[in-house]
Amino acid sequence: MNSKLKAFGADELFSAILTLETVEECYAFFEDLCTIPEIKAMSQRYVVADMLRNKKVYSEIVSETGASTATISRVNRSLMYGSDGYEMVFNRLKEKNK
Repeated sequence: MNSKLKAFGADELFSAILTLETVEECYAFFEDLCTIPEIKAMSQRYVVADMLRNKKVYSEIVSETGASTATISRVNRSLMYGSDGYEMVFNRLKEKNK
């Protein structure tokens, strides 16, 4: 875990997120917690990560998502050198959807 992420309130925030049970509850909580641009940015990064995992090229990702090449590069670095959080979630969703 990145020690820079461990900040005041982070454990409480993540614990609160873990209490959410439905997509509708997530919408309600994140609408209160974040601005619309913040939610869109996080959603875009998630979609970019999935596209990179599926071997899409940068130009295709830019075209389909509107993400900048800087954002795509940042997400790609997370996929290659990060904490494997994306991979964990993608694998769990794959298992859940079987």
